[in-house]
Amino acid sequence: MKTSNNRIFFAGDVVLVSPIDHLHQVRSFMLFPSMTALRALDAVARLGSISGAADELSLTRSAVSHRISTLEEQLGFALTERIGRGIRLTFRGEQFAREVQHILQRVQLAAAGQHEQQIAGRLCVSCNTGFASAWLCQHINEFMTLYPQVQFHLISPRTPADTTSNEADVFISYGTGDWPNMQVMPLMDLHYFPVLSPQLLYANGGLRHIDDLLKYTLLHMNDYTDWRVWLGAAGRNQVNSSSGVLFSDAPCALAACLAGQGVAMGDNLLSSDALRRGLLVSPFEISTRSNRAYFLVCHPAKAEHPIVKAFSDWLIETLAHTT
Repeated sequence: MKTSNNRIFFAGDVVLVSPIDHLHQVRSFMLFPSMTALRALDAVARLGSISGAADELSLTRSAVSHRISTLEEQLGFALTERIGRGIRLTFRGEQFAREVQHILQRVQLAAAGQHEQQIAGRLCVSCNTGFASAWLCQHINEFMTLYPQVQFHLISPRTPADTTSNEADVFISYGTGDWPNMQVMPLMDLHYFPVLSPQLLYANGGLRHIDDLLKYTLLHMNDYTDWRVWLGAAGRNQVNSSSGVLFSDAPCALAACLAGQGVAMGDNLLSSDALRRGLLVSPFEISTRSNRAYFLVCHPAKAEHPIVKAFSDWLIETLAHTT
């Protein structure tokens, strides 16, 4: 069938429209890419391969590749490029994937919120100050948006590993994972490396060798362990791991470091944002894995309480997408 104004054609079960109508449909479709294609891109971006994305999504490799190709056609630019026998995201692909990840996360949180609006009441979280300042305080509104009827109370422990507060429902603690009679879940491992402000680095003539640290003040968090372990891993040197200034918590040590007061032992959580923004630099390639980490700790009697479980699930899910 063919209309007199040359606008609509029928070819079997396919309807073809005139160029003007087709352009309108394409523009509309480009504004709303398929969710399956966006999920495929998100998986490829996170896992770094078509195979990994296929396994996570329970699809074949060709199905994932087809979704990415379709999305590229809709967007009008390449999302991936070949590198050896694998692929990687293009620069524009990385930018788009980051936006997609944020959108998918918001959709997931919004969908969960529709089912969890009944969760209400007071929730008290005792959180290590380093984790609180570097991550939780930057994301807590996402939890409050999802659970607006929760009365959230954040308190600081006496020590990073302290879980003795009777007020707290759940603890985000820093330690070795040894909390007897408590339910313990790992949240994040830490890797340590020295950091300092660029201004201090240039003012003191740089840091080419470990012994050049003798010209700087060492900044310590809680105790001298981190510097002692790192200097031991760096090999023989003349630096005294117990010299310098000892701070009672990590945020104070980081604040002094940002102000150019010395060299602190940074990690992949506390100093990551300042490193990305160029406020701190890491002069050495040597890093050490800490024997301590961040854990979610809760008394078993409280672990299955709906409000505690909602916070725990949100924390683990959001942390995995933002670090």
